[in-house]
Amino acid sequence: MNLYISYQYGGMHLFWWFAWGVLLFWVFATPYKLPGQRLRKDTPMDTLKKRLANGDIDNKSFLEKKKLLLEK
Repeated sequence: MNLYISYQYGGMHLFWWFAWGVLLFWVFATPYKLPGQRLRKDTPMDTLKKRLANGDIDNKSFLEKKKLLLEK
């Protein structure tokens, strides 16, 4: 039985599997807004909802603009 084959590199291959796993977890499971990450752009509907929430437009204007956006 050749122990060298089963323990190549002194176990470093196991460390690298672990390191890659941690890296992939960090990339895909971290919160959305981090420095250097691409941020998704707001859709026109998101902008319209923000304007309503801020009080820039009233409910009637919101419904009219929403109807126009949904027609497209």
